[in-house]
Amino acid sequence: MSSKFDVIVIGSGPAGYVAAIRAAQLGLKTACVEKWKNKEGKGVNGGTCLNVGCIPSKALLDSSHKYHEAKEDFKIHGISTGKMDMDVPSMIERKNNIVKQLTGGIAGLFQANKVTPLYGTGKLLAGKKVQVVDNEGKETVYEADNVILASGSIPVNIPVAPVDDEVIVDSTGALEFQEVPKRLGVIGAGVIGLELGSVWKRLGSDVVLLEAMDTFLAMMDQQIAKESQKIFKKQGLDIRLGCRVTGSEVKGKGKKKEVVVTYTDKDGNESTETFDKLIVCVGRRPYTDGLLSEDSGVKLDERGSIYVNDLCSTSAPGVYAIGDVVRGPMLAHKGSEEGVMVAERIAGEKTLMNYDIIPNVIYTHPEIAAVGRTEEQLKADGEPYNVGIFPFIASGRALAANEKDGMVKMIAHAETDRILGCHIVGPSAADLVQQVAIAMEFGSSAEDIGMTVFGHPTLSEAVHEAALAVAGHAIHIANRKKR
Repeated sequence: MSSKFDVIVIGSGPAGYVAAIRAAQLGLKTACVEKWKNKEGKGVNGGTCLNVGCIPSKALLDSSHKYHEAKEDFKIHGISTGKMDMDVPSMIERKNNIVKQLTGGIAGLFQANKVTPLYGTGKLLAGKKVQVVDNEGKETVYEADNVILASGSIPVNIPVAPVDDEVIVDSTGALEFQEVPKRLGVIGAGVIGLELGSVWKRLGSDVVLLEAMDTFLAMMDQQIAKESQKIFKKQGLDIRLGCRVTGSEVKGKGKKKEVVVTYTDKDGNESTETFDKLIVCVGRRPYTDGLLSEDSGVKLDERGSIYVNDLCSTSAPGVYAIGDVVRGPMLAHKGSEEGVMVAERIAGEKTLMNYDIIPNVIYTHPEIAAVGRTEEQLKADGEPYNVGIFPFIASGRALAANEKDGMVKMIAHAETDRILGCHIVGPSAADLVQQVAIAMEFGSSAEDIGMTVFGHPTLSEAVHEAALAVAGHAIHIANRKKR
């Protein structure tokens, strides 16, 4: 038996590495196991988020937006660019360099905080023992007083469109295209499908998104979702709702390979589309393959997630699970905060996490962001509420930046005025919604935001005006109601 630790974390994604660092900061002897390897076969930290998820996708989103902006939007500012070209391999190389820098940064943080990195595949055994098989096949078993499972999630595959990593790819493969597909199909018009579809549409692809659900962005406030759909249609994204893919066939050889996709539309009619590339983005599932021995004592729920209580404790004493592998939205920041909570509770602190105030962001352009409850949820619960809306077209800063699409929607309780939710589609929505998340954490009312002085001219004034509009006091738009 090798070294014993106070805490062993399995997985070094946003949930795992944060948990490991916080545990070490609190004086706990901590190790973190990671199986991810880079192209050189060397173990690296960061999990899906840093290696093939949040970070690389945002790098491509930013690069493609700058290209599109220079090609299509600079002229309104009086800027002529002439003929423009996109060097896709250089864009991919930049993305890879960012990934390398950030994953290397975690290794530095582990060293600074005295976290022991263990590179290999981790498996929880009975009695809080962790088996680690390193990249050379050597097996070591470690003991721990506490184990934190943070193994993350992986893309869902579907039999009707099997991934071949050449013509049919998942979200990982879509980050590695070396040229712009002339015609790109995307199965799924959710967060990942919209983001990846946006990248390649901006660079010149003819993009078709096939979404099985009849409702666009069903998890979002539907007024914001419908507004977003209008914006994406204007951008040229072909989003087809109620379309279920029933089959796919790869044809041709070499660079002439293409995939023929068969699907049924919302009326039950069968159709086909031919694409140069097809991205499968139908969701992610918790990654527990090989993670648990049969006698580990950890139970899974009906969806394949590790069962945990509100404090992220599993059914096995001293074993916790966090991030994508447990219930709740698969969001990096949700996992990170769970990691902090668990590490601090192991250290004897009474930390809790507010699951009602977790921002959700889609990094299209414009961005879509939300925190709190939607209007549909409040209606279903029979809770009285008031709504305030402010469109970005009425924002001086947004107009100056040529970012006039979208709106801010603020929802507050009709009796207490306490903020219940905020939903935004528009410029810098991800950052704007965080202002409201902070306000909600402190139990603020819409009136509180309305009474706060906002700098001028700023995009954040749209949040201020939406808060004022809740009571019919908006200044820069005609109010729906007055008091």
